[in-house]
Amino acid sequence: MAAGVVLLLGSAAISASSIAYFGDELPPFILEKLPLPLEDVWTLALQVHVAAAAACLPGCVLLSSSALLRRAPRLHRWLGRATVALLTFALVPTGFYLSLFAKGGLPSTLGFVLSGAIVLAGVVQGVRAARARRYTQHRRWMLHILAQLSVAVTSRAMLFAFDAAGVDESIAYLVSLWLPVVGSFGLVELLSIRRKHAAPVDARHSAVVRAPEPGRARAA
Repeated sequence: MAAGVVLLLGSAAISASSIAYFGDELPPFILEKLPLPLEDVWTLALQVHVAAAAACLPGCVLLSSSALLRRAPRLHRWLGRATVALLTFALVPTGFYLSLFAKGGLPSTLGFVLSGAIVLAGVVQGVRAARARRYTQHRRWMLHILAQLSVAVTSRAMLFAFDAAGVDESIAYLVSLWLPVVGSFGLVELLSIRRKHAAPVDARHSAVVRAPEPGRARAA
């Protein structure tokens, strides 16, 4: 719950700072990339990417809530469909395009492409798992999507910390990209493995708790 609140606050802060991308004046982030081939296309891709991210990260946080799933399963399904559509047709494609012009060159491009590929794989496999009613696998892939979207928040936090520590800007940028991308993926896999090993134990424990006592069985 606390992590979800932090991500929502981080997403709101990023969205607020990104409003400048939709104005008439070009913000420093765009000016430092000029000149760009097909500048209008790049700007449109950035605006679509920012708008999609502003909706997808909060959407994924809400979808990870077990309370929402229990109390409003229909809302969970429709929110999931809308989020999947935004991820597939807006966020990931524009992210791939923008990564070609990423600060830091090829290493940065590869980092963004890897993150987008994980999200796209999570969408495909997560939807397939949900349709097959394999809900444990569905949750695993949805967590991968949320983890990769959270990179936007954790990466910025790391950049602020590196800047305060006086770390070289180029090194700080690459570390702040690759560490959250790889670390988030590894964390989800670790949690999935732990949950998988804990499930049989919980099932055996539940069976023992529900098993009738010998005396009661004979009485029945």
